[in-house]
Amino acid sequence: MVTLYGIPNCDTIKKARRWLEGAGIEYHFHDYRKDGLLKEVLEQWANELGWEALLNRRGTTWRQLPEGEKAAINAERAITLMLEQPAMIKRPLLDTGSQKLLGFSEEQYRNLLA
Repeated sequence: MVTLYGIPNCDTIKKARRWLEGAGIEYHFHDYRKDGLLKEVLEQWANELGWEALLNRRGTTWRQLPEGEKAAINAERAITLMLEQPAMIKRPLLDTGSQKLLGFSEEQYRNLLA
C-alpha cells in the first residue's frame, strides 16, 4: 500500500492527492498532526533520504526560528524540531514500501508508480 505523509491543508499535498486519485492509485494518507510520527520513523527517513532533504527550510515555521537556532542546526536538532513541529517536514513524502519520494512532481510520481 502506498502511503502519503503530510498535512492536509498543504497545497502540495492537495496536488499529490489529486494526482494519485486521478491515476487510480490507492493510497493511505498519514496526517503528521492527527496520526503522529514516531521518532524512530523520522530517524529512518533521515538516514535514508538525509535530514537536510527532510527539513523544510522554505516554510513559515522554519523562517520564524531565531537565526542562532537555524545556524546551529544539525541532524539531532532537526529531528527534534520536526517531531515538535511536523510542518517543518518537507511535504509530501510518498512511501511505496520499497521507495520514498520527497516533494511532488507529476513526472516523478508517474515514473515511480507507473
